[in-house]
Amino acid sequence: GAGPSGLVAALALLRNGIPVRIIAKETEPRIGQRGPGIVPRSLELFHLLGVPQVQQTSTPILPLRSYKEGSLEPDKTFMMSPYTEPTPAIPYVRQENLEAILRDRLAEFSCQVEFGTELRAFEQYGDRVLVHVVKTENGVEFIETIEASYLIGADGAKGKWTRVTRKQLGLSFLGETRDDFQLILGDICVTSHDLDRAHWHFFGSPQTTFISFRPTDQVGPDGYQFFISSVNYDTKQMLHDQDLLMRCISEVTTAKVQLKDLKSISEFRPNVRMVDKLSVGRVFVAGDAAHVHSPTGGQGLNSSVQDTFNLAWKIALVYKGLSPPSLLETYSTERIPVIAQMLNLTTELLNRTIEMTNSTVDTTFTRDQQLYMLGVNYRYSPIIVDEFSEPGPINAYGVLQPEILIAGDRAPDAPNLVKVGMGGEEARLFDIFQPHYHTVLIFSSDEGFVGSILSAFTKYDRSILRSVAIVPASSTPPSAAGAELVVRDVNSHAHDVYLVTEGENKVVVVRPDGVVGAIVHGAEGVHKYFGKVFISASS
Repeated sequence: GAGPSGLVAALALLRNGIPVRIIAKETEPRIGQRGPGIVPRSLELFHLLGVPQVQQTSTPILPLRSYKEGSLEPDKTFMMSPYTEPTPAIPYVRQENLEAILRDRLAEFSCQVEFGTELRAFEQYGDRVLVHVVKTENGVEFIETIEASYLIGADGAKGKWTRVTRKQLGLSFLGETRDDFQLILGDICVTSHDLDRAHWHFFGSPQTTFISFRPTDQVGPDGYQFFISSVNYDTKQMLHDQDLLMRCISEVTTAKVQLKDLKSISEFRPNVRMVDKLSVGRVFVAGDAAHVHSPTGGQGLNSSVQDTFNLAWKIALVYKGLSPPSLLETYSTERIPVIAQMLNLTTELLNRTIEMTNSTVDTTFTRDQQLYMLGVNYRYSPIIVDEFSEPGPINAYGVLQPEILIAGDRAPDAPNLVKVGMGGEEARLFDIFQPHYHTVLIFSSDEGFVGSILSAFTKYDRSILRSVAIVPASSTPPSAAGAELVVRDVNSHAHDVYLVTEGENKVVVVRPDGVVGAIVHGAEGVHKYFGKVFISASS
């Protein structure tokens, strides 16, 4: 699959030096958008992957505006998410449509999406997977068998091979189809002086016909992403009848609208389903292939890319023989609770949408910070080590609490770190973290303590570890011959967000996916974490 989750899987593996092939049965990139926004946690993920273009080309979410029924007179204007001032620990609050950006980044690694290539069958063995594909070139089919170490299915919930794979692997896909809510959605270009491009427009009544029009230059300079739910118009007929579609839009909005180009249109009926596990042997499922839900809340694309980012670094380590195959089991262990809570959350938002009235449209579409996904965590994971906190009840979809940091949480950023011995050059943690190694943050100015931590590295491949000593501005830094990087925390941003008190020695291990793997007192805790994740050189 060559949607966001498949593209992220390929890019993360390539960043780890793992060869990949990414195939898609479609003959060309998909037309149309896959959701209006990327949440802050996903923007951090793209930063880790080295795709700054996502942030650079992103735009703020437009104000939402509802209108009095049967008129163009504004009723309410509001923001979907209240503005959050960026902080050193939380720098992002934006959105973007990104598949083309990710394909361009893959091309820098000499990797192209193989469009027109469909998986027909596979067989897996103890050491490999044989994948049988059919390529179509100029209308002619060619059969190829690919020998791979692993197979990741990310071609969506309705992909032919996904259905075959779930059945072959014995994966359940339990849940429900919601017949009480259905709509059509698509991308359209229209000419209209009545629809400005400064607002996301809502017309009509949820009890009769409700229309959403969101301006987006990704469709075109006169493009909009729309959806329509209706009991008064035949939405199924609209799929094939542009005249009915435009009559509905004109009558409900009362705007003068002229169709220029209907780029895409499809029917949507919410399915709320998920698999019971995300892998069997060497075959994995991710994104919509593993879980489907209501689009309310904008969590689908974001959950999908975080699935494959969680998986990729683990596959890379096992592929290289640096971690045991059991590490791959934590993909399901960590992601299943997140997905289950995400389905509950988005279903609750769907129910609120179904019950919405004109008077509650603003409260229905306003989203809280839980949906930023900054509080998503793996505190319950068996490979997490925390010597400062006791495990509590599972709350995988929590709300970010800056005053609390527990192993399994998102690793926060910290800017204004001055590199010692490098002429005052500054760094930030989000630029130090990388998807191909663990970052070991050593909060100490004690050279002996730093040395004891580095001694834990000797049993493991150094290419997958990076040591960073972080000292307060007033302290004398340890010898530069120890840690690979020594930085002064001149504004105490790192000490504050990692909850390190004055004079305290603490070690924080950050995984390649930007998650805190361990928070420990010293070398013994570091050994404990490494022992859960890596194979030692002496093994």
